[in-house]
Amino acid sequence: MSAALRIATRKSQLALWQAQHVAMLLRQAHAGLTVELVPLLTQGDRIQDRSLAAIGGKGLFIKELEVAITEHRADIAVHSMKDVPAELPDGLMIGAVLKRGDALDALVTVTGIKRLADLAPGARVGTSSLRRQAQLRALRPDLSILALRGNVDTRLRKLDAGEMDAIVLACAGLIRLGLESRITARLDPEECLPAVSQGVIGIECRSSDANTRRLLQALEDSSTRVVMDAERAFAERLGGSCQSPIAGYAERTADEITLRGLVAEPDGSRLLRDSLSGGSENPAALGRRLAERMLAAGAGHLLERLRTA
Repeated sequence: MSAALRIATRKSQLALWQAQHVAMLLRQAHAGLTVELVPLLTQGDRIQDRSLAAIGGKGLFIKELEVAITEHRADIAVHSMKDVPAELPDGLMIGAVLKRGDALDALVTVTGIKRLADLAPGARVGTSSLRRQAQLRALRPDLSILALRGNVDTRLRKLDAGEMDAIVLACAGLIRLGLESRITARLDPEECLPAVSQGVIGIECRSSDANTRRLLQALEDSSTRVVMDAERAFAERLGGSCQSPIAGYAERTADEITLRGLVAEPDGSRLLRDSLSGGSENPAALGRRLAERMLAAGAGHLLERLRTA
């Protein structure tokens, strides 16, 4: 194959690892394929002194990558799917998803404390996620929740420097960077329900690019696609955004999916939870049904108030 397949990627350590991992898998799947990385700086990377909610949400991490694809400066982009808005730009699609990594959140401490419940009263816990903040506050209203931005190494350095007593990160990111030993505890979904599509690596491409779509099919994990579609349909029907503390986690057993959902007040004073099981033949429909049930139970009023606040 003469032309190289170009991967648009952020420059963070984790994003580069993910892009390089996809490049390796593509080369293994297609002998002779040349794959190149196109590193780009995104708006989300440029602005580090404000919360994601304040500057427009996680979509700011992928906009420049999508523009590079539509302008034919790149052929694909590799994303953490939890950062990808439910609605993609016209002409783009998720051409493949890899097998899901660890979907849970990780508690990281340096004090010897092994459980969230054992943190001292008033302990300082860092996280950038409103979803995590809400659930942590519901479990431990006494905790001091501190905003935490930056890449994984930056966050760990702040913890190690004593700026906080614990931080919460995605297990998948730590594992992919060879930092699994830093995980103090994996938070049970009952403690902290994961973000929609957490742990899933997705590959975005032009819908019209039949050759690239064919190359990507070798990397597709159908079981991951099923649970991801359920979770993303759930969030899309709720109108979820970075300003809305929403969690969704689906698990597949044989031909059945169980989807758990959560919508929360940011201060943790109210958590709406529900779950639904159904066949795996139409995961998006299952996600929408659970969202409808939660909207009817009061999630709609909560989310509308947060959108207009």
